[in-house]
Amino acid sequence: MKVKRLVANFATTDPARAAVFYKEVLGLDLLMDHGWIQTYGSQASMTVQLSFASEGGSGTPVPELSIEVDDVDTALDRMKAAGFAIEYGPVDEPWGVRRFYVRDPFGKLVNILAHT
Repeated sequence: MKVKRLVANFATTDPARAAVFYKEVLGLDLLMDHGWIQTYGSQASMTVQLSFASEGGSGTPVPELSIEVDDVDTALDRMKAAGFAIEYGPVDEPWGVRRFYVRDPFGKLVNILAHT
């Protein structure tokens, strides 16, 4: 048996609020929309990981979701332009990533990163 896919599910009374953050700013595709559930993703091949942490590194809280992008600074500019407050960073961490923290429309702490 092999795991074929991992899906993060976040409870909300208004799934459509995800569109600005995940589709418009981060560029994910709306893969499924049944009204009560909207699924965003990409057809790109990605590495699957689950992390369990006592902190987020550098003394930060553990983010609920990490999203690796190819250009952190562009993602940062898009987040700011869309009105999302940056909670940490941007910073070049000693373990080889550049990242920042931002909260999505549902209050989830999201780690946006790129390996340097």
